[in-house]
Amino acid sequence: MNRSRHSRAPQIRTAVRSDAKKIHELIQRNEQSGHLLPRQLSELTSRIDRFVVAIDGRRSIVACAELAPLSSTLAEIRSLVVAEKRRGQGIGRQVVDELRARARAAGYDDLCVFAHQPAYFAHMGFSIVPHTWLPEKIMADCRNCPLFRKCEQFAMVTDLDGLPEVQPTAELHV
Repeated sequence: MNRSRHSRAPQIRTAVRSDAKKIHELIQRNEQSGHLLPRQLSELTSRIDRFVVAIDGRRSIVACAELAPLSSTLAEIRSLVVAEKRRGQGIGRQVVDELRARARAAGYDDLCVFAHQPAYFAHMGFSIVPHTWLPEKIMADCRNCPLFRKCEQFAMVTDLDGLPEVQPTAELHV
């Protein structure tokens, strides 16, 4: 095995239709821990251009996440997953940074995430807020969730206005 190919920083790019099955498999492997909501392959395929993926030197998908619009001013990071063997290498941060740049470029004021481990996102500038501060999310997803009012996720948000200009690596259609 060529260690330099495996250990170098992955390429972050917009997902394409042929990535949908691999993204679905990555999400499914991590659903069982209870930290991700289930996603249907058909849903991922129809929204594939909202996903970014991290590709390693072997052209394998080692991370993914979706930038989902909730309103004209608020977008959400959904389904952030890093392959278990690649955790702790900063790949999740690279994906979040890419989505943050894309959200800002698309004109969103705020970016939110719902997380079981808020410290991970707090280190990237997200703050815990009451769920009620994100009514767009409640109306779009939460009220139909079986865990509504029993959710153990933390609502977190970051303001995109004060960030330095960073261009996304590729266009994302939201």
